[in-house]
Amino acid sequence: MAVRVETPSGTLAGSEADGVRRFLGIPYAKPPVGLRRFAPPEPAEPWAGVREAVAFGPSAHQMPMILPLPGMDVGAMDEDCLHLNVYAPSGGGAKRPVMVWIHGGGFVIGSGSQSVYEGSRLARRGDVVVVTINYRLGALGFLHLAELCPGLAGAVSNPGMRDQVAALEWVQRHIASFGGDPGNVTIFGESAGGMSVGTLLGMPTSRGLFQRAIPQSGATHHFHTPETATKVTEKLLEALGIAVKDAPRALRELPARKLIEAQGQLQAAPPSALGLLPFQPVVDGDSLPRPALQPVRAGERSEVALLAGTTRDEWKLFSLMDPTVPTLDEAKLHERLGREVPEIDAEELFATYRDARRARGEPATPIELFAAVHTDRTFRIPALRLAEAQAPHQPRTFMYRVDWESPMLGGVLGACHAVELPFVFGTYDLPGGDQFAGKGPDVEALSARMMDVWLDFARSGDPGWPAYEPTRRTTMIFGRDCGTEDDPQAEERKVWEGRY
Repeated sequence: MAVRVETPSGTLAGSEADGVRRFLGIPYAKPPVGLRRFAPPEPAEPWAGVREAVAFGPSAHQMPMILPLPGMDVGAMDEDCLHLNVYAPSGGGAKRPVMVWIHGGGFVIGSGSQSVYEGSRLARRGDVVVVTINYRLGALGFLHLAELCPGLAGAVSNPGMRDQVAALEWVQRHIASFGGDPGNVTIFGESAGGMSVGTLLGMPTSRGLFQRAIPQSGATHHFHTPETATKVTEKLLEALGIAVKDAPRALRELPARKLIEAQGQLQAAPPSALGLLPFQPVVDGDSLPRPALQPVRAGERSEVALLAGTTRDEWKLFSLMDPTVPTLDEAKLHERLGREVPEIDAEELFATYRDARRARGEPATPIELFAAVHTDRTFRIPALRLAEAQAPHQPRTFMYRVDWESPMLGGVLGACHAVELPFVFGTYDLPGGDQFAGKGPDVEALSARMMDVWLDFARSGDPGWPAYEPTRRTTMIFGRDCGTEDDPQAEERKVWEGRY
């Protein structure tokens, strides 16, 4: 059924079904093309008449996913990608909580239109308004040009992060038209989306745009210094065959696909001085004045309630894409830990994880230890650091861990990165979704539980278990059985203290 809504920018014609109104492909900023490439987002122009909002807008330009998962297709791509989608309950009502989703994908892939993020079930179950957004990715969204291309007029650092702020500003101006409360906004995202949530906590321009934050498998540790970000730009120019003196003109004139193809060469290179994620937010002294953990630790975002967490076996998804992992023995593991985890002596790290896992009756093979260490280094420890920084200033700070194991590939993935997504959105029954999430009453029950927790937090800032504080470190475990545990994996946590 067709449905219309009047907004400050004009009339939108969306669709309505199963108790939810859907308005798709809404522009929140002008197309970032031509002279606006690399520039800050500008508010979209109002329109006359009625604008159709029944189809998703294009996704940001990106390379194909290495490991396609159910519900992750991004559809058409275009540089004109700054669109968002609104899912609102049918009928009257106002002042509903608002949940704004920031997709993940390593800052180089993904879209707010991916079907695993379809917001209808959350909106209907919780009587909330759900918004999913696109933002510029990869070189178009995170290329740092200040040092090498000062002559590129209008260019700024972190345009992709600035896009997210612009989308939140759009929510402030428009969401009441859909029955949402601009004074009760929760931002949530996973992986690079979780890292974006953490980064937004450090951006002065985001202040007042949200009251609650749910970083899933991402926090505040992933950023570049200007020096490292400049090295990424140098490598991209090399891949494009562009001299620095020619870069200001060429970077504006090159077809977007050429930039993405060159970007793909950097993504395919082994992790090096460019870091695990070549394209990510940069501490530019302007949009992100300091690493985001610093203002959080100083109490500068004390108004934001926080629900942070990870999955138990995050890194097993990435291990699957690393052909060297199956060859790991104890000697090779020591060598890799020494090279990839310089913060801690490899022998100490190995012994700590081996002994702790054996004491809990968990497998302690080199492959398992490798995944466990990188799960902590990349995801769990940053999440704990963020919670530790916010808890002294905000009593509504909470932690969770997802232990549900994916049945995909015979269970080799365990409770891997992204496994919680179909549970949070209730999209576990997408075509092929049972391969990743499983099926049956246990799946349905866990999804209901997780949706209700996310919704309760969005409504009140209280997910329903004791807050996180350093004497107990209470953490909710989501699995076949759900319940709280104090200081899970304590021995592994302690080995990182003061070192990361």
